Amino acid sequence: MAAQSPICDFGWKAVDFNLPGTDGRTWSLADVRGSNGTLVMFICNHCPYVKAVIDRIARDCRELERHGVRSVAIMSNDTERYRDDDFGNMKRFAAEHALPFPYLLDETQNVAKAYDAVCTPDFFGFNADLGLQYRGRLDVSKVQPVPNARRELFDAMVRVAATGQGPAEQIPSMGCSIKWK
Repeated sequence: MAAQSPICDFGWKAVDFNLPGTDGRTWSLADVRGSNGTLVMFICNHCPYVKAVIDRIARDCRELERHGVRSVAIMSNDTERYRDDDFGNMKRFAAEHALPFPYLLDETQNVAKAYDAVCTPDFFGFNADLGLQYRGRLDVSKVQPVPNARRELFDAMVRVAATGQGPAEQIPSMGCSIKWK
């Protein structure tokens, strides 16, 4: 079922986590924090919305590193009911798409609940002080890529890196609902 993220709660503080990554390491918020911003994303392997944009997400995150913005992706779906999202498949997905950021498993779903994540993909763009500045979409694409779409997430995070503030106008992300236990 499709879901839409709520509007940005400017200034809301990022919540810490301690989650296993597909690279065999355990990651915290401090480990992924960027000097000019941090992008926390909730994604999964099976969602057609994520599949349609994952390569552009990876591209944008690589380019955001040059602006001092680091990124992390968290998978919070119920892996008992959605086997395509289990840890082994997460590892394959990360390798297949050469993800340039840690891909973490939120098995208890506590992190998704703390962030009030609702869909995949769901983007949380924080400034250097870990205050929320972006809760919008990647771009206009849904399950079909839109050629030459404006890079809304990328542009917003470059602005956050430079000024500490996100754009006042943001269009919510849309995707598959988080698969709660």
